[in-house]
Amino acid sequence: MLDDSLLIETAALERRLGDPALRVFDCTVGIEFAADSVSFRSGRADWAEAHVPGADFLDLLEELAAPDPELHFMLPSAEQFGEAMSAHGVEDGTQVVLYDASNGSWAARVWWMLHAYGFDDAVVLDGGWTKWTREGRPISSDSPRRGAARFVPRPREGVFVDKQAVLAGIGDAATCLVNALPAILHEGQGPSIPGRRRGRIPTSENVPADNLVDPETKAFLPESELRTLLEDAGALHAGRVITYCGGGIAASGVAFALRLLGHDDVAVYDASLEEWARDPSLPIETG
Repeated sequence: MLDDSLLIETAALERRLGDPALRVFDCTVGIEFAADSVSFRSGRADWAEAHVPGADFLDLLEELAAPDPELHFMLPSAEQFGEAMSAHGVEDGTQVVLYDASNGSWAARVWWMLHAYGFDDAVVLDGGWTKWTREGRPISSDSPRRGAARFVPRPREGVFVDKQAVLAGIGDAATCLVNALPAILHEGQGPSIPGRRRGRIPTSENVPADNLVDPETKAFLPESELRTLLEDAGALHAGRVITYCGGGIAASGVAFALRLLGHDDVAVYDASLEEWARDPSLPIETG
């Protein structure tokens, strides 16, 4: 069975709107692809126009990312993360609901960061903004007002890992490396970004994050279908799984799906190919 403690359905969230302990967040970031580049756009303007009633906005481009000129979306320090969560009214005794307007990976990324800093009372809205609006549920443009809160980070080891952990996992029978990017990029084809080599980390399997959700509703696939996708990649029976992608977002979506299926030993390679594909000393393969 899926771990339903990690997800909330749209109907269940609508029933809870107005709960003073609830903190709902839109985590959307827009991605724009060109022939030789990729750019990111904050979802704040879209959130300001319409969102789940009572939902606040979390900025993954700056507010919840470590400052780095080359690597986007890196896990912020405990201090930075704690200050951001406190400013948004998150603390022990609150429940966090996360959603986005994409395939759920942005919401899963914030869930993964909260998990990394020891906060476990968080869920992802299944289907996110897409399913919510398809069902005609209420929307708002009002900004929520939150009182002061005190988020206490309790860092956990191994939730995010670096390139050394990935290097150790290459060819290790007990470790499954999973690339969450589309198949064309896994094979080393498609757009080429200057300064980055095409391809994948050797021995990694491909489970695109987009394939884990229904293309229309963006809700997670039924358990049997999710299980088949991740079993075929060898992820469900591996002692340890490390997921990666371009910058750690799609990887968070696949890692979250593995947690839904009950796999506890899962990590996200935070820097992912933004780091790996720039470093000629690190192995990469195509085809």
